[in-house]
Amino acid sequence: MGWALLGVGLLLALYTLLRHGLRSAPRPRGRPELRGRTAIVTGGSSGIGAATALELARCGARVILATRSARRGEAAASRIRRETGNNEVLFMHLDLASLRSVRAFASTFLRQEPQLHLLINNAGVSAGGTTEDGFSLPFQVNHLGHFLLTQLLLERLRSCAPSRVVIVASSAHCAGRLRPESLGRPPSGLFSTFQDYCDSKLANVLHARELATREQGTQVTCYAVHPGGCCGSDEKQYVYGGWAWAWWCITDTQRVSLEVLTILCRCENVETSEGVPLYVTGVAQVKIMTEKELLAVACEQFLGKSVQDVKNVVLQTLEGHLRSILGTLTVEQIYQDRDQFAKLVREVAAPDVGRMGIEILSFTIKDVYDKVDYLSSLGKTQIAAVQRDADIGVAEAERDAGIREAQCKKEMLDVKFMADTKIADSKRSFELQKAAFTEEVNMKTAEAQLAYELQSAREQQKIRQEEIEIEVVERKKQIEVEEKEVVRMEKELMATVKQPAEAEAYRIQQIAEGEKVKQILLAQAEAEKIRKIGEAEAFVIEAVGMAEAEGLKLKAEALQKYGEAAQLSLVLDALPEIAAKVSAPLSKVDEIVILSGEKGSTMSDVNRLLAEIPTSVRAITGVDLTKLPLFQKATEAKE
Repeated sequence: MGWALLGVGLLLALYTLLRHGLRSAPRPRGRPELRGRTAIVTGGSSGIGAATALELARCGARVILATRSARRGEAAASRIRRETGNNEVLFMHLDLASLRSVRAFASTFLRQEPQLHLLINNAGVSAGGTTEDGFSLPFQVNHLGHFLLTQLLLERLRSCAPSRVVIVASSAHCAGRLRPESLGRPPSGLFSTFQDYCDSKLANVLHARELATREQGTQVTCYAVHPGGCCGSDEKQYVYGGWAWAWWCITDTQRVSLEVLTILCRCENVETSEGVPLYVTGVAQVKIMTEKELLAVACEQFLGKSVQDVKNVVLQTLEGHLRSILGTLTVEQIYQDRDQFAKLVREVAAPDVGRMGIEILSFTIKDVYDKVDYLSSLGKTQIAAVQRDADIGVAEAERDAGIREAQCKKEMLDVKFMADTKIADSKRSFELQKAAFTEEVNMKTAEAQLAYELQSAREQQKIRQEEIEIEVVERKKQIEVEEKEVVRMEKELMATVKQPAEAEAYRIQQIAEGEKVKQILLAQAEAEKIRKIGEAEAFVIEAVGMAEAEGLKLKAEALQKYGEAAQLSLVLDALPEIAAKVSAPLSKVDEIVILSGEKGSTMSDVNRLLAEIPTSVRAITGVDLTKLPLFQKATEAKE
């Protein structure tokens, strides 16, 4: 498919050349009168647009050149005004690759121009690329930008009817193919740029047909035209550091070097303002400027020329300015201030080479000499003057040095005496201050020593307290250890002795409890036995007691009845029992020895024993023998 498109393009180009380019120009017809009418020509600075604008200006129309380049647009407008004498040819900026620029142009035009009768959408490109709005460059410049411009100016065209819209299309629209899903996007493929151009021209034709249909009856007519074949326009495309599409055997391409060029300028036997011939050598570094407008100027000057040709042109310019400047300066000015001289050359030559699109990066003076020994003479004079000035300077310096030395010695002595005085004062003040400092130091030292000792004692006390606390803590720890040891031993004892002992005690306790129960039962039985026996004995005793009481009662009655005889009888009855009880201990004695002291006697002992008898009788019988008349008589007789 790509090769087919290429073939179609070549055939169209050949057909156009044969039909339009090789035949004689048509005979001119009479020009219509267009005074009072306003026309807009896009891309009117060159090519078909410039030719159209020129003819419209010759017809007296007010022509607006809507172009992207201000320099070329102003130049084209000036040229058309000059050729036609029509001063109503103006430039207005319009960049169809930016929809924002299209809107700005329309707004400015509607604000400044009250009328619009003719809109010629002529501008177009064939190079590939993408615009800031995201569309392919040919499609937006050739169609979308013009479509938006026409829509924005359509009301003004209607208000100024009859009016006309002319869209410059091409027979290349026959190879165009519009796909809604990829409309305006850069196509892909080997011949994508040519296909994009064909698509944009097809869009031009469709736009013209639809606009003509919609504006029927409004006196606004619309036409799409095929301009015919031409060998190109005077507009050139400049590419810096990139690439561009070029048709083989059709597009003319030329190169120019943008490298830095080193130029050696020599001016020989050039007289200065004083008539001294000099030989001056300078070195310049120049290069072609890359700003688009300046690059275009440089290309117009140097395309097709070699680097040496460019150097020669710049060299002639620099040497001419260098010679003219040398003629206005003295030798001293040139020789003594080379930098200023070089700067002056750059400033004078820069505008001229700048108009050729070339920039002077640097210019320095390499060498300055002459063949008449002027510079050497100037140097000798200068050297002699310098030597003279040096000798004078040395003498003056020695004189001034001597004077200055004497003054310095005087000042030194004055300063020395003042310094000695100040030293003495300072020494005395130093000694006094030192003594005061020493006293203060001694006092502080003593205070510090006392404070140290006091602090040391305090620290020792603290240390002792700490030691005591440590000992207390150790003792507490030891007690705790001992307590824990006691607890451990108790637990050990509990485990080894107490618990077995408690078990044994419990066993014994149980045995004792059983024995106790046994003894209690035995005791209860014995008690019951004793109680029974006691009850029997008590009954016997009661009977005996009752019998004895009865007997005593009878005895008492007898005693009352018989008196002393009865009492004596009672005593006599009791004496055997008394004697038995008294003699009972003696029955176990084999021999009785009565011992008496020197003053004692056996009779006294016997009398004492007899005296104790009434008491014993009374205790046994309850009868008081001392009250018996018989016993009273015996006692009295004894006495």
